[in-house]
Amino acid sequence: MQSLILASSSPYRREILDKLGLNYTHSSPDIDESAKPGESIPDLVKRLAEEKALAVAEQFPHGLIIGSDQAASLNNQILGKPSTSEKAFDQLKASSGQRITFYTGLAVFNADQQTMLSETIPFTVHFRTLTDEQIRAYIEKEQPLNCAGSFKCEGLGIALFSKLEGDDPNTLIGLPLIKLISFLEQNQFSVL
Repeated sequence: MQSLILASSSPYRREILDKLGLNYTHSSPDIDESAKPGESIPDLVKRLAEEKALAVAEQFPHGLIIGSDQAASLNNQILGKPSTSEKAFDQLKASSGQRITFYTGLAVFNADQQTMLSETIPFTVHFRTLTDEQIRAYIEKEQPLNCAGSFKCEGLGIALFSKLEGDDPNTLIGLPLIKLISFLEQNQFSVL
């Protein structure tokens, strides 16, 4: 079997991939993540996932390289990582009572065959209507400053939502395992 490489420095993506019990290496891709003029959010994350996989393939010319990228969208505007408590508060206040769609681009590049499988997988969260006190309490307890949209759904962030819509909850964290397993199997890489 080919070696498996995760083109990511994200500890969250590594935690998700660890669920499968596979041996893999991870390497951080160095790419420009800027959007192109007129590029939609779904197209952006798919392109970036592909570019991450290709960038890491230069180091691993015989592997299956997994690239992934994610963006959260509120009213067609990207919600980035807040970095500060003030920005996190503003994001969560704007999200209160709203629907946020997370778009996760997933790519698997087979370096031996020079083939790429890629797709954008959406996942929507419905926020409860939150008070300022609830938002501040959440930020203080969870410190979600390095998370797009200012929440960690794998922790206390689940208390912010009224409903989740999507095929794979791992998509929300940044690595859709159901689609990844399908892509790996199409490359004759068995998970079981």
